[in-house]
Amino acid sequence: MTVARSLLLFGLAALAEIGGAWLVWQGWREHRGLWWIAAGVLALGAYGFVATFQPDPNFGRVLAAYGGVFVAGSLGWAMLVDGFRPDRWDLVGAAICLLGVAVIMYAPRGG
Repeated sequence: MTVARSLLLFGLAALAEIGGAWLVWQGWREHRGLWWIAAGVLALGAYGFVATFQPDPNFGRVLAAYGGVFVAGSLGWAMLVDGFRPDRWDLVGAAICLLGVAVIMYAPRGG
């Protein structure tokens, strides 16, 4: 259950961070206005809290592992929301990042 909870939290963090950054981008770069930017800032703020619920107490480990989730999640967001078509190297890189997440967060550790 702890791994499932951790994965869910990583997913929520990615949604908040990537979605928040996308909203800011849309508000500023695509001239959609301050409400989009404000919504993005709120989502980015929420992202900052999500990591605090991770079962692992080590900030550095959680944030390092989240980096891999962010990479893969960004490609997924780009595909679903922006119609981006990743090439095989994008996908290989994302898979390597997710393997790194698994090693960093879920490898057995001695007591």
